[in-house]
Amino acid sequence: MNTKIDHSLSLASPEPKGLSTIQKIAVAVGIAGLIILLLAVFNVDFPNRAIALTLSLILITIGTVLFSNNAYLTTSEGIKNDGVWFKSISSRGLLGWIAGVALTGFYIILYFYPQFLGQTAADKPNTGLIALFDPLSYLLKGQPASQWFVYGTLYTVAILVFGYKFLLKYRHNRYQQLRTVSVMFFQLGFAFLIPEFMQALNYPYYDFKNMWPLNYYFFYDWNINGFLNSGTVGFAMLLFGILSIFVISPFLTYKYGKRWYCSWVCGCGGLAETAGDSFRQLSSKKLAAWKFERWSIHTVLVFAVVMTIAVLYSYIGKNPEKSFMTKTQFVWGVVTFLSLLFAVIMIYRRNRLDKDAKFAGGAVLLTIVGVLLMNHFSEGNSIFFVKDYKLQKAYGFAIGSIFSGVIGTGFYPILGNRVWCRFGCPMAAILGAQQRLFSKFRITTNGGQCISCGNCSTYCEMGIDVRAYAQKGENIVRSSCVGCGICAAVCPRGVLKLENDQLEGRINSNEILLGNDVNLMDYVNNK
Repeated sequence: MNTKIDHSLSLASPEPKGLSTIQKIAVAVGIAGLIILLLAVFNVDFPNRAIALTLSLILITIGTVLFSNNAYLTTSEGIKNDGVWFKSISSRGLLGWIAGVALTGFYIILYFYPQFLGQTAADKPNTGLIALFDPLSYLLKGQPASQWFVYGTLYTVAILVFGYKFLLKYRHNRYQQLRTVSVMFFQLGFAFLIPEFMQALNYPYYDFKNMWPLNYYFFYDWNINGFLNSGTVGFAMLLFGILSIFVISPFLTYKYGKRWYCSWVCGCGGLAETAGDSFRQLSSKKLAAWKFERWSIHTVLVFAVVMTIAVLYSYIGKNPEKSFMTKTQFVWGVVTFLSLLFAVIMIYRRNRLDKDAKFAGGAVLLTIVGVLLMNHFSEGNSIFFVKDYKLQKAYGFAIGSIFSGVIGTGFYPILGNRVWCRFGCPMAAILGAQQRLFSKFRITTNGGQCISCGNCSTYCEMGIDVRAYAQKGENIVRSSCVGCGICAAVCPRGVLKLENDQLEGRINSNEILLGNDVNLMDYVNNK
């Protein structure tokens, strides 16, 4: 007689619980919905595409809702990460790698080989998966579907259904519920429905919450011409986009930190927080990863800024009648602005220049050098001896497609849910520099209450060793922190608290390190 012996000495069983009967049914229902989409990929001709698409999306939604209800509503409130490191899907096991390869493969086909999904020439009807979405596309904007419509629909459905799961999992935490509802609202309304309606009305359209440099094509010539040729509405949209970059975003970051965007509004962050929640513990906490992060994200930022300036430089050259300055005036205006920005940082925030901020300052200087070199090695429509449209295409391919799309989402089950946000997003780099130097936001810690359980560090999706700060009672002020608040939500002792307070005393790593000779009463009285 064979008897399975449990060798674990743990009071709590380390083995993950198996799926309940209801959860197995829910998985089967969800897979049935996915099979309909898969059949469409292989050109199965459904008698009624509208019914087939509706049935597919409903089955996926019902399966997720049933699974979530049974997983979280049958137990008491509180974070449920039981056995997360023992499940194949969430611990880089076989299922995790299969999911990663499948997601990456889908993104590669969607971005670069849409013909395999049924994308055809403009004068021919769609086939396959893209044709399945034609009824919904005609309903919203009166046009056949494209690869990007399919992508936007599936992206939105993922955030909504997994957002529901997230709401149940964190139903004991009001902050998590509010920000999840926020990203669901902005994705459905601003990223999906409004652009489709604008396109139906023949207006310029884009995701209104998707600012430059995340929206890397905002200053492309075809986009600017589209705005300027659309009268008052187009000009208002262009003006709103510019104000978002230079006024709205810096003000909100000063008040609330980068979390206002990265965790409450951004679509990339929305997908990471909802569909990617099961993989947040996979983010590397190694020092080497942090060093690589600082190099990679600021390199992408410099690349994004220089490419955008190059695009505008080329636009002025090709459209002098629409420009209020010459190419030379534009270049020196940019150099002056960046130089003043660097001077302000050095004069007013030099005492806060840790390694993160030094990288940001270096990025400004490198950008200035890049702009000057661009001006020197430009002739006609060529910049750095390369045609301007080829530069746009190269940037869109490298950053917009490969990094943010294929790697950023496809690698969720392997490298964690914030790969793009942590290592590549230029928007995150800009907001991070503002947060580190000028924002009121910080995460305060009560070191005396910390029991060093490590939950906060484990579930930090940005790879921050939160426990190291908590043990010493230091405020957490990091450029990479997106203010998701999960570290505070999973803390069993209430050690961590997200706050917006005055700038003084915000960075306290040199004041209250344990063992320092400091008058604690003086410190308290100054708060």
